[in-house]
Amino acid sequence: MAAAHDTKAPGRGPPKQKIELFSGTYFGACALGGVIACGPTHTSVTPLDLVKCRRQVDPNIYSSNIGAWRSIFRNEGLRVVFFGWSPTFIGYCLQGGGKYGFYEVFKYIYGDQMFPNMNKTVVYLGASASAEFLADVALCPFEAIKVRMQTTLPPYASNMREGWSKIVAKEGYSGLYKGLYPLWARQIPYTMCKFATFEKTVEGIYSTLGAPKESYTAVQQTGVSFLGGYIAGIACAAISHPADVMVSKLNSDRKAGEGAGTAIARIYGNVGFRGLWNGLPVRIVMIGTLTAFQWLIYDSFKVSLGLPTTGGH
Repeated sequence: MAAAHDTKAPGRGPPKQKIELFSGTYFGACALGGVIACGPTHTSVTPLDLVKCRRQVDPNIYSSNIGAWRSIFRNEGLRVVFFGWSPTFIGYCLQGGGKYGFYEVFKYIYGDQMFPNMNKTVVYLGASASAEFLADVALCPFEAIKVRMQTTLPPYASNMREGWSKIVAKEGYSGLYKGLYPLWARQIPYTMCKFATFEKTVEGIYSTLGAPKESYTAVQQTGVSFLGGYIAGIACAAISHPADVMVSKLNSDRKAGEGAGTAIARIYGNVGFRGLWNGLPVRIVMIGTLTAFQWLIYDSFKVSLGLPTTGGH
């Protein structure tokens, strides 16, 4: 599945590559690109995430998203709008590096080494699932802290360090991972949809345009990445939303010593099927925008190193 890289016309495509494709340096660069793409973008939408998480846990807390921000400004102050930014930043830097880096690794292993004749979409799905499985192990402790900080009033902790210390002191290190299974249930389908939809959307865009990807400038190629990312973001937000609600509920409402299955059944009994879709509109806006900028940043970073953009081969 490795694409051929011909000599480009002046001003077309990325500059001459300086890093050997599929080398350790290449995969490391992809991981760094994932860190740069995911950490800052997730942190930038903390205000949306704060409202989304609170409405997921308590549907009656705010009448609308605009009303939520007005209430937060009035009752808690402007600083609280970005409450939970530090575990968000660190967690999604680690998760982004793992997700994008391991995706490139597994896409190469599955598509070029193990199953060269496999359908590309199957390779995208398998590579993204494998990458997210590993990336979530790094994300989970910080997601647990973030959700508790954002969804409890008064806040469970005032900062990430306090949140980490309180959870470990009361529940041990296992308390940081009690949301891992639902996190996998949310993130693995999300990432499978995100990467496969992106890859197929980008392929479709270039097919519609009627010219090979390499004939377009780097700016045009990253523009395609942005559009493909937004379309992929809308799709994966909808698919993963029920599990996202359950992660928020589990991290805020799971009782000490309660098994994951028991907790999920109890929470579902309380909220019902409709309750699993609380906060979906704001999440679609958040994830669509987030995913578009992640792909734009990631592919722009790759181009800056002389590497080809993702997809469209």
